[in-house]
This record gives sequence, C-alpha cells and structure tokens, in this order.
Amino acid sequence: MLDLGFVRANLPLVEEKLRLRGVDPGLLAGFATLDAERRAAITEVETLKAQRNALSAEFGRLKREGGDVAAVSAQVGALKEKTEALEATAATADEKLRTLMESVPNLPHESVPAGKSEHDNRCEKTWGEPAKFDFEAKDHVALGEALGIVDFERGAKISGSRFVVHFGAGARLERALANFMLDLHTREHGYAEVLPPFMVNSKSLFGTGQLPKFAEDLFHCDDKGPYVPGELQENDHWMIPTAEVPVTNIFRDETIDLSNGTISFVAYTPCFRSEAGSYGKDVRGMIRQHQFQKVELVKFTTPEESYAEHENLTRNAETVLEMLGLPYRRMLLCTGDMGFSSAKTYDLEVWLPGQQTYREISSCSNFEAFQARRANIRYKAAGAKKAEFVHTLNGSGLAVGRTYLAILENYQQADGSVKVPEALVPYMGGERVITKQAFGRVPQAASRDLASKEGAQ
Repeated sequence: MLDLGFVRANLPLVEEKLRLRGVDPGLLAGFATLDAERRAAITEVETLKAQRNALSAEFGRLKREGGDVAAVSAQVGALKEKTEALEATAATADEKLRTLMESVPNLPHESVPAGKSEHDNRCEKTWGEPAKFDFEAKDHVALGEALGIVDFERGAKISGSRFVVHFGAGARLERALANFMLDLHTREHGYAEVLPPFMVNSKSLFGTGQLPKFAEDLFHCDDKGPYVPGELQENDHWMIPTAEVPVTNIFRDETIDLSNGTISFVAYTPCFRSEAGSYGKDVRGMIRQHQFQKVELVKFTTPEESYAEHENLTRNAETVLEMLGLPYRRMLLCTGDMGFSSAKTYDLEVWLPGQQTYREISSCSNFEAFQARRANIRYKAAGAKKAEFVHTLNGSGLAVGRTYLAILENYQQADGSVKVPEALVPYMGGERVITKQAFGRVPQAASRDLASKEGAQ
C-alpha cells in the first residue's frame, strides 16, 4: 500500500506513474475529497474536544461554588453529540480512503522502462547458447511420456486438468532439483531455510497484495465459509500461491532487528493457483499447473539496501540456471507488465528447444515498502526515534517444475533419453542418463543397492 502522506503531497506524480502502468488515474478521483473530508472532521473534533475540556473545567468550578450548571451541562452535551457525529464522519471517510488505497498498485521505480505489455520489456542480458540438435527436438510432454516419468492423463483422472503424476526418475528429478537449489542458496548464498505452512489466512494474503484484488486466482478452503471481500479473517484458510505469502508474513505486525543486515529466507513449498482467466493458454504440459513446487527467496532489508539486494537476489536465481547449464535471458519488465505490488521486476526466462522460445522461470521483485505497509512490518534504525517500514523482496530460485521441463528439453538425446546435468548427478544417486522407466518397478541397480544395504544391517 502507498503512503497516504506521499500520495497527498504528490498526487499529480502518483497519477502520472499510474498512467505509465496502464492504470486509469481516475482510480484516485475521490482521493482529494475523501482526504479533505477526513482531515477536516479530525481537525474539528480536536477543536471541539478542547472546547469540551474548557467547559468541563467551568462545570466543575460552578459546581464547587454552588452555581447553576444547567447551561454549561447542556453545552457539554451538545458538543459531545457533535463530536461523536464528526468522529463517525471521519471514520467513514477513513474507511473509504483505506479501501481506495488498497486498490492502488505500487508505483514503478524510476529505472523501469515505460511500456504497455510484455512486448515492451527490455532484455538486460543473455547467458548460454541455445542447444542445436541434429535431430528434431521434442517438447517435455513428448519426452516425459515416452520415458514413462510423467503422466498427465492419470493426473487429470485423480484431480482434474492441469495436474500431473511423476514416476521414478521423474519424481526423483523434482526432489533432486529442490535439494540442489536449497543447498546452493543456504550454503553459498547465505539464506536461512524455513518451512512455512502451506495454508494461510486472509490477513496474510492481504499483506502481500493478493487480496482483495486477486481472490479469483487463489484456492479458498470452505472450512470457515465463503470469502467475503473486505473481511480479512485470521482463522480462514487459503492454499498458498507461492511461499512469498507465508514467509513474508512471518514478521507481520512486528518490528524486526536489521542491525546485522538483511534477513534472507529460502523456502521449498508446493504452490496452488486457480489460473483464472488463463484457460486456453499453455494447456499442454507443465507450464501452467494448478499445483507445482517452487523454491522461493525472500528478503527483508532497509530502503538504503533494497536495490542492491534486488540485484543480489536476481543473481542468486541466475546462478541456479548457470550451474545447470540452462541458457536464459534476464528481462526488465516495463511499467505495464509488472505485478500489482512490485516497484521493479526482473523476469528470468529459460530457453526451451521443444518450443523454440524463452519462457519465464523466475520473477524477482522489489516491493519497496508496499507490502510492509500492508503487513505492518517495521524496523528501527540505530539512533532513530521511531520505527519505519522495511523493504521486502522475493523471487523464485527457481520454479522446480519449469526447471525440470527445461532440463528434459535442453538435455534430450536422439534416442529419447535425457542426460542429467553434472551438478545434479549426486542428487540423482549417481544416475547420469534418464531412460525409459519400468512402470511401477524399482530399477534393478537401485534394487540391488537397497538389498545390499539391508543385508549389511
């Protein structure tokens, strides 16, 4: 949420930045009137309270002296009624103003290019050369189904469309990727691992900006009844769309200690998204699923450090792609393509030979104080008299399913098998090539290894 004082003092600037985002500045049409009404009511309330205090003192004096207090008492009563009416007016205006401000997106940082859509995003760098095969490249669906490691039909039978079942080396590849990413970020990049809840309440989703605007993109549990817009409950449940939500809300309504520097968390969780409005898009394969796994990076830092930390976080995500040998590019999103809460976002896009295109695999954003103001997360700088809002950042490090499919497509071989990237071999139990799986059976080598271990015991 934007700072009310900043909007009041810079209304034309805010309207212009909203226009750059493709948002009608008319969204703020009622701001000045509501703000003036609220401030005028508050000012008059303070004036009336001062008058009531003076009359109360006069009432006490007259009563002590045995004088007639009827007239003074009537004046005090009239002032009380007027004060209560004005307080109600101020509260109503404040509620309307709060609701209005909740609908206003974050303002783009000055370094963000102006634009209307993804076609106006700016490529900041590319890494790696797209693979060239001497055979026709297949996409991950054809590869995975032929190898027997993914099954979309059975996933749909169990849960509906946009779900998948992984088998054998495919299931292990998911697990290997998650462990590899967690080890890299904790051991090399300095993140502390956290395992948060996979269900959150409405207040948590409000804090990170998903509610109330994006309720239709989420899965709401009906254990506490239907979601009512404007009612932020603490005991209802939603499936998390990303670990950003529970991890950021760890510090909701707290003042945290940043005296030792930025706090950095990494979390591996499943993610659940309804993908409302996306039907007909990316229906083939694992690009856009209702359930997927992701390793998420989240930072809490000071305003002075947030943009340096944004670069660091993005580099941490890029390192995963580089260690896996996956070609990618870094895109700086334009004003019209950024998320609701973001002030600046880099998208990392991995090359997919089966589709002959780059696809997003990580989105790394600086939210400045936007989320912290909604979630009331503060810190107190050394020597400061009062606490101020932290800056929050997050990014995928990486989306596990999309990394999985990128490996299938980039490491495919002419016979349909898939090489395992060198960095993942230890996490795959030494397996270097994924070949066709014996459905529902443990591969012979793994079976023998298990038997020998049991015999040794």
